[in-house]
Amino acid sequence: MNAEQAGRPVVAGVDGSGSALEAVRWAAQEAERRRAPLRLVEAFGWMTTEHIGDPGLGVDYREVLLRSAQDQVAAAAEEATRTAPGVAIEQDVVTGYPVPVLGAEAARAQLVVLGDRGLGGFTGLLVGSVAVAMAAHASCPVVVVRGGTQDGAPRPEGPVVVGIDGSPISEAALAFAYEAAARRRVPLVAVHTWRDLLVDPVMAPAMDWEAIATDEHKLLAERLAGWSEKYPDVPVRRVVTRDRPAHALIEQSAHAQLVVVGSRGRGGFAGLLLGSVSHALLHHAECPVAVVRPDVAGKP
Repeated sequence: MNAEQAGRPVVAGVDGSGSALEAVRWAAQEAERRRAPLRLVEAFGWMTTEHIGDPGLGVDYREVLLRSAQDQVAAAAEEATRTAPGVAIEQDVVTGYPVPVLGAEAARAQLVVLGDRGLGGFTGLLVGSVAVAMAAHASCPVVVVRGGTQDGAPRPEGPVVVGIDGSPISEAALAFAYEAAARRRVPLVAVHTWRDLLVDPVMAPAMDWEAIATDEHKLLAERLAGWSEKYPDVPVRRVVTRDRPAHALIEQSAHAQLVVVGSRGRGGFAGLLLGSVSHALLHHAECPVAVVRPDVAGKP
């Protein structure tokens, strides 16, 4: 973490759902690790006091819903305090819709944390646009809390897993992953995959797959060299496999406490801000997923 990030909060999206509360607990623990404040935010989308129906009932529906949102944030703050008693907590209900509200929060945050499904302002979180839009556009890393133990809570143990493809975006993910593993004092699993989709089937039998695998191992070692020097106390396990990246990372997520990926990888189009790998992990990983854009993490 650089000096500019040090005073910034960890932000968690709140909506009253159980999934959002799991995200709040995860965010509180992460804020404790980072020695950062925790900011709990609910987006309140009712922009006007006008409503459909008989105004003669004397009920201000907007005020009722606003109080409900404030109660939800207060309940989340109580849960965060139980999880990490020493963390300073700020709570706010912000008028607006989830993506612009959270986007503005991200500009002032170290990290934005969301549940994998929600209610109210975050309805249909993963199937809809909020998590995908935040992962693609947020100006800080975004963590979507999903998977874990039988009761739905994120798994508290296991390594940090990172996907590496040699692109600048995977370098940003690698920076985030090393720091996450160092804070947790757990090993890092570095996953590099390769496939032979572009090989002519006629030529495939003549290919020296063992030599190709050796080259891919060398590529991964080169990508890790500077980071291993910067984080000598983080044990690293290297996984090089002839597989689809999303499939390999989802398999690794079954035993991990966090998977870290770039917002898009090598071969991605410039206009495609969220790649197929990160998109698949947001939907199918068995642990929380951190999506990191290339301009939000440093180099060794």
